[in-house]
Amino acid sequence: MTVYLRSAWSIALLLLLGIVSCAAPAQPSSLGERPTDIVPLAPTQPADDEEAIRQLIEQEAAALVSQDLAGLMALWAEDAVIVDAKHTPDDEGDDARWRGRDAIRERYVVLVLPGNPLAAGARDIRITVEGDTATATSTTAIGDEVAVGGDRWTFVRRGGRWFISGLTYNLEP
Repeated sequence: MTVYLRSAWSIALLLLLGIVSCAAPAQPSSLGERPTDIVPLAPTQPADDEEAIRQLIEQEAAALVSQDLAGLMALWAEDAVIVDAKHTPDDEGDDARWRGRDAIRERYVVLVLPGNPLAAGARDIRITVEGDTATATSTTAIGDEVAVGGDRWTFVRRGGRWFISGLTYNLEP
């Protein structure tokens, strides 16, 4: 009986060692190889505030196209606001507003991402920085839709980092 128990424990130990060795993460076999789960680097360190603002606008467009909701939400200030001016910039009464990250997330999930935009970007960006706040206006293209001068962005610097604090779109009459 003692021999039987010793054999059973030996088999169990061998099985356990086999499972552990199979579950161990693969190591690169040479210095030139890299594991495939390395997270890509963030955008380069901006040279100045204007470049940081431009990077935020570009990151928003890239995250929109890749449908990266977490990436999108990391760009927005907690108290940010998105406004659809509905092509009547002088009449705030018909505007649609999304205030705060939860509402902005809902807007992306319900209105924006289901359209599955294949391309998005801003051009003709004009940026003004005043201390820890900034504004930008741009022509924005999402898919086939082009809003010439139809977007106004606001930004805030908190904790040494810039965030999008507002976006008003559909400003062109």
